[in-house]
Amino acid sequence: MDGLEGSPVGVQVPLYQAKAEFFRMLGHPVRIRVLELLADGPTPVRQLLAAIEVEPSNLSQQLAVLRRSGIVTATRDGSTVVYALAGGDVAELMRAARRILTEMLTGREELLAELREAEASSALPR
Repeated sequence: MDGLEGSPVGVQVPLYQAKAEFFRMLGHPVRIRVLELLADGPTPVRQLLAAIEVEPSNLSQQLAVLRRSGIVTATRDGSTVVYALAGGDVAELMRAARRILTEMLTGREELLAELREAEASSALPR
């Protein structure tokens, strides 16, 4: 198998399928939180654990997925394991996701305000 689950070595995967696998791999809240924290710089596992507040086994499992995908790297400093983003593009992706969500939620707030305004005006006696 190559880096994509279900794809035998040597089989060319269409780019759209590779992107879908990439986003599926990101599709876990703990993984996203780890990537957000690592955008600030290399972080020891104990700090990640304190910031995310999940069971150590769950964090370990999610870190392993990120490590296998090549998105994060792990280095050992004595008994401490420190994780870091493998490249700056992931940090930029997290910032882009935040911008997109902000735009989406802003649009919803504006729509909600319009709906409330329409509801209020229709409730007025005529």
